Amino acid sequence: MKNEWKKCRRILCIRPDNIGDLLMSTPAIRALKQTFNCHITVLVSSLGAAVVPEVPEIDDAIVFDVPWVQTTGTPDPAQFSQLVNQLKDGRFDAAVIFTVYSQNPMPSIMLAYLAEIPLRLAYCRENPYQLLTHWIPDEEPYTFIRHQVARDLELVARIGAVTDKEQLSVRAKEILWPVVCEKLLLTGLDPQQPWIVLHPEVSEQKRKYPVKDWIAAGRKICAATNYQLLITGKNNAAEAREIAAGIGSRAFSAAGLFDLEELIILIKHAPLLLSVNTGTIHIAAAVHTPVLVLYALTNPQHTPWRVTSKVLYFDVPAPLQSKNEVVKHVYRSFSAEKLPLATPDNIAKMTLAMLELTTASSGSFEEPHALS
Repeated sequence: MKNEWKKCRRILCIRPDNIGDLLMSTPAIRALKQTFNCHITVLVSSLGAAVVPEVPEIDDAIVFDVPWVQTTGTPDPAQFSQLVNQLKDGRFDAAVIFTVYSQNPMPSIMLAYLAEIPLRLAYCRENPYQLLTHWIPDEEPYTFIRHQVARDLELVARIGAVTDKEQLSVRAKEILWPVVCEKLLLTGLDPQQPWIVLHPEVSEQKRKYPVKDWIAAGRKICAATNYQLLITGKNNAAEAREIAAGIGSRAFSAAGLFDLEELIILIKHAPLLLSVNTGTIHIAAAVHTPVLVLYALTNPQHTPWRVTSKVLYFDVPAPLQSKNEVVKHVYRSFSAEKLPLATPDNIAKMTLAMLELTTASSGSFEEPHALS
C-alpha cells in the first residue's frame, strides 16, 4: 500500500467544509508534504478558502462549493461537470479525502474517481469497491471516537505519511500587530491594558449561545477582574454591539473590523479566547492561545487541539438538532454524560481560573474530552 505513494508528486486533498475543518486537517497535510515531498492542492469551499493563504503546507487551492456540504449558494450541475474536468487537467497522482465521521464520503470519492485520479484514499463505512484504491473501513463513532486531528493523521499514516509536528498550522504575521493595535484603539480598547477576546459569531444557528447569557457572563468577568472584553466577528455587528452595550463600559465591539490575517494575530496576542465552537478555536490552538469553549453538543471530536483549554457545554435546541442518524447516535451518548455546563457563572469562574493559570503556566495542554 505504501510503496505506490512514494512516487506521488501531486496530491489533491479534498476538504470541502469550513475554516476550522481545514485547519484540523493541516497536521495530516503536513505529513503528506513532508513524507512525499509533494505539491499539495486542496479542494475547499468558498468559506474554507479564506485561510488557505495562511497555511504554509498548501501550495494551491481549487475553490468549489460542493452540493453535499452546506453552503449559501445554489448548486449548478454543469459547474460540477466543469470541476471534474478541472481536476483531470490537474493531473494529480493521488487524492486524499478528509471527512468527519458523520459525513458520507461517497460524493467526494466519486468526484476523485470521475477525475481519473489513480490513487484514492478515504475512510468509508460501506465497501466502496473500485471507487477507492485505498479503503480504510470507518469504525467511528460506533466503536470509538477520536479527535478530528487524530482521525486525519491516522488516515494518512496508513499510506506511510507521518510528521513529528502535530500542531495545527497557520501563519501569524507579526508585522500586522501595529495595524491591529491601531484598530483596537478605534474601538475604545486600550491594548496596553489587560484584555481578552469574546467571539460569539457562529456559522450555524444550532451553535449560537444566547446573547443574554454572553452579557451576563461578561458582566461577571468585568466585576471580578480588570480585563477589557473585545467582542469579535465578521458579519455580526449588531449582535456584537448589543453584547458590548449590555456588558458595560469595559466591553468593545470589533465585529467586521479585522480581516482574517489580522484576526489571527489578534488571537495570538490575546491572553485568552472565549468562543463558541467555530474556526476561531482552531486558530487559537494553532497560535498557542488558551481557549475557553462554549460547546454546543454537536461533534465532540472538534475541541481545541494541543493547547491550554477548557470546554463548557450547552444543548442544541430540539428544532435545530441534526437529523443525521450518526450525529443523533453520538448526541444520545454524549448528552447522557455529566458535562460542565456553559452557564454565565461557570463561564466567569472558568475565565478567572484560566487567566490565573495562563499567567503562571508555561503552556501545558488538556487532552480533549473523549466518550467512553
